[in-house]
Amino acid sequence: MNKKDFGFGTQIRKSPYFDATVRWGAKGFSVYNHMYIPRDFGDPEQNFWNLIQTAILCDVAVERQVEITGDDAFKFIQLLTPRDLSNLSIGQCKYVLITNADGGILNDPVLLRLGENHFWLSLGDSDILLWAQGVAINSNLDVKITEPDVSPLQLQGPNSGQIMINLFGNSIKDLKYYWFRELELDGIPLIVSRTGWSSEFGYELFLRDGTKGNELYEKIMEAGKNFGIKPGHTSSIRRIEGGMLSYHADADIHTNPFELGLDRLVNLESNVDFIGKDALKKIKKEGIKRKQVGLEINCERLSGPNTKFWPLKFQTKTIGKVTSAVYSPRLKKNIALAIVDINYSKTGSKIDVLINDQIFNCNVIEKPFFDPKKKITSKSFQF
Repeated sequence: MNKKDFGFGTQIRKSPYFDATVRWGAKGFSVYNHMYIPRDFGDPEQNFWNLIQTAILCDVAVERQVEITGDDAFKFIQLLTPRDLSNLSIGQCKYVLITNADGGILNDPVLLRLGENHFWLSLGDSDILLWAQGVAINSNLDVKITEPDVSPLQLQGPNSGQIMINLFGNSIKDLKYYWFRELELDGIPLIVSRTGWSSEFGYELFLRDGTKGNELYEKIMEAGKNFGIKPGHTSSIRRIEGGMLSYHADADIHTNPFELGLDRLVNLESNVDFIGKDALKKIKKEGIKRKQVGLEINCERLSGPNTKFWPLKFQTKTIGKVTSAVYSPRLKKNIALAIVDINYSKTGSKIDVLINDQIFNCNVIEKPFFDPKKKITSKSFQF
């Protein structure tokens, strides 16, 4: 497909890998974080098998970075999140939540600590740059908040380790899960982390010079040609199997961490202050009224992910909604993430879902649906 077949405007930003993804077969794009992201390289089920069997390279430059520096940067980043960061080392990443004064989730980024007072927030779809700049104005803290020239790629799948050795040598094998290091690849400045939005073993390569996007993409594809690498996109099938959240779908400003079972990311016991602490204390004391669950939907194979929220019913009562649903070809069933009234959230509960004016039976089941202990993503380097 040629670029002339797409219609694009200047108000939405293209990634440094845009031309490369079109050249490698991108057939469709959506908008995420005010940027175009390739979402179609053909059959999404084949993309899933490529991910779990060999490796895929995904343009995720839409994971825009918020850079926080200054003498009070650590104090400020702790103000933004309820997660305790006291043991966050330089070179380490942490999955965090950003909450507002009501305890609502504004985003669930990955935090990278590049220096004593140097941080990146690697964002899901949200305007946290504007939120952070607004918070900073009245914080009386010495911080600078910008968006740096940083564009991540995701190399994910069981063969990604061998491809990384091809690129960087054997030393890359020592990189631990949720840690990163600063590297260069033939003069291309990078930060490489053992992270990714796939629930598979993999890496993210954060390009620090947007002019080198085409060059970096091609180098990775060349390094992976003997290991089955394919151009791809983030897999809805795999991320739902892994119970990974998609912001605006599975969580939003009206969702609190306890409803999602993310209590471990909320530190209410220490003297550390953060935005939303009082609200979250109250929510925890009073108890939640709804909860995220996993569902098995008993209907014909879903043709693709849901494009709207599906109401959940018990008899005639609406008790929640399906937020993300897909057919898993590996599990051979329809699986979904849903938010439901706490009274219907127990594993084994039977409820109904309304899909296009048809009612189907659902079973509440444990999530994640596959690899619940995250053995795949967290294992040491794999051959």
